[in-house]
Amino acid sequence: MNISQVRHTLSPALLAAGAIGVFAVAMSAQVQTESSTKMGQGTKEVKVEHAEVVYVSGNDLVVRMADGEIRHIPNVPESSKVDVDGKQLGVHELQPGMKLQRTITTTTTPRMVTTVQSVTGKVFHVTPPTTVILTLEDGSNQSFKIPKGQKFNVDGQQMDAFGLKKGMRISATKIVEVPETVVEQQRKLTGAMPPPPPPAPPADKPVLLVVMQQPAPAQAPAAPEVAKTEPAPTSLPKTGSLAPLVGFLGLISLMLSFSIGTLRRLR
Repeated sequence: MNISQVRHTLSPALLAAGAIGVFAVAMSAQVQTESSTKMGQGTKEVKVEHAEVVYVSGNDLVVRMADGEIRHIPNVPESSKVDVDGKQLGVHELQPGMKLQRTITTTTTPRMVTTVQSVTGKVFHVTPPTTVILTLEDGSNQSFKIPKGQKFNVDGQQMDAFGLKKGMRISATKIVEVPETVVEQQRKLTGAMPPPPPPAPPADKPVLLVVMQQPAPAQAPAAPEVAKTEPAPTSLPKTGSLAPLVGFLGLISLMLSFSIGTLRRLR
């Protein structure tokens, strides 16, 4: 399981208005500071994204999201792993067609950070109601800005800046409450290998091939053919023998002979 945690702290302006306190300047080691944190009720949000690996080249990854969007993820770090059936796979082991699922769990928790600062020293100089210079335990003098309405503890009595005198030993406390929001994210990336290709059919089992034939393009109708006339024969066909012709010639010769004989008798 690959879980990466991202932690953010969102804080408003430092020294929030809820502070009850005294000095708003830099303090030395003579100023004692204590902090405490109180956590509130957190909220959790879970977001799940689905994608399919389209292309992998080196550390570049291209995926298709569930809504069809194509995302290019360049320079995927080697530390990024995908949990596939209990195995941690890197970007170089991803394959096209692999299904990926990323689950992002965001937890938002409010908290209140309370800081208590206290200082003790002798009044060296005071300019009421704005500043006071104290002589700290190490003998150094340090200037402090006095917040509006600040009270000081002098021998168990509370007084304002106008009641301070040089040489008085005083103590003051500043309490600052700062609300913050802590955002924590957990990311889990899982995947599933693409389904294996269907097994090849046995050698003795015929394979059904379906051939799709495209219809032949329509052709323009052919022009009607003109009837061809055959040329007239140059000679008469031979339909009989020469016997009728010979008989016809013999008849003519007989008639001529008969005519000649008749003319001779008439003379």
